[in-house]
Amino acid sequence: MEQGQDRWPEGSFQAKEIWALRVRLQIENRVRELALFDLGIDSKLRGCDLVSLKVRDMVMQHKTKRPVQFEITPATREAVQKWIKQAALKSEDFLFPSRFHDSPHLGTRQYARIVEGWVEELGLDPADYGTHSMRRTKATLIYLRTKNLRAVQLLLGRSKLESTVRYLGIEVDDALEISEQTEI
Repeated sequence: MEQGQDRWPEGSFQAKEIWALRVRLQIENRVRELALFDLGIDSKLRGCDLVSLKVRDMVMQHKTKRPVQFEITPATREAVQKWIKQAALKSEDFLFPSRFHDSPHLGTRQYARIVEGWVEELGLDPADYGTHSMRRTKATLIYLRTKNLRAVQLLLGRSKLESTVRYLGIEVDDALEISEQTEI
């Protein structure tokens, strides 16, 4: 749990879990999975958008038809570049091509199975985590560190602040605590 925080929202990975899995994927040279994991956490994209990324993509159209921009950390950029090089991918290729001939890219069900495997490797309950945990994790961390709902709303490409509050699982106690800490 992050310093100064009393609870971590369900369905979001904690920093120690992220690092434990990241190190395992690096040590085991699981290049594709490391790129998928890092990009899943960093991009905050829905699973269906993540698996359909092409190498050239940096801006995604999200279900509201507005572009969602995302920044990736240098470590994620390095992991993705290593994967692109290893897989010899070209600009027009899907970033995570399917290993099955009937699908051009990794499917959302395949992605869900991969995430479930990661969750099990961490010794966590797969019933509590899924592909959406990847999207939610960094947004949750940003909120817990900054308490800036508007920033999280923008990063997730959400149109309503109320839906962002529900999405993060923010409780009335959190709102009251923020209010108490704000002096005028």
